[in-house]
Amino acid sequence: MATPLWGKFLIHLEETYRVTPKVEYSKCAMAPGWNVKYKKSGKALCTLYPVEGSFSCMVVIGDKKQNEAELLLPSLDPYVQQLYQNTKSGMGGRWLMVDVTTPAILASLERLIALRQS
Repeated sequence: MATPLWGKFLIHLEETYRVTPKVEYSKCAMAPGWNVKYKKSGKALCTLYPVEGSFSCMVVIGDKKQNEAELLLPSLDPYVQQLYQNTKSGMGGRWLMVDVTTPAILASLERLIALRQS
């Protein structure tokens, strides 16, 4: 991966949540291709989608956590705030596909995953 954010994020996930990645090929209409899934206690933390020079991360903010997420929004990167606000709730939550291009976006994503696990 050509971005240092990839390695930093993998270390964060593996050390913080004591999880091991699972590499899979997906035919999902949202993002077909190779992905890296992280699960904790049988529940998805996030799914990473590598692309040349960067990566995207899908994280679902469940219906029960949306009020907390909305309180957290003002402290998140403006891109993540806008993505959250523009993503409709459905199928049990908001399915955010975050393009991770800056350290601030990565930090916001880490906070959303922490919220998901709280």
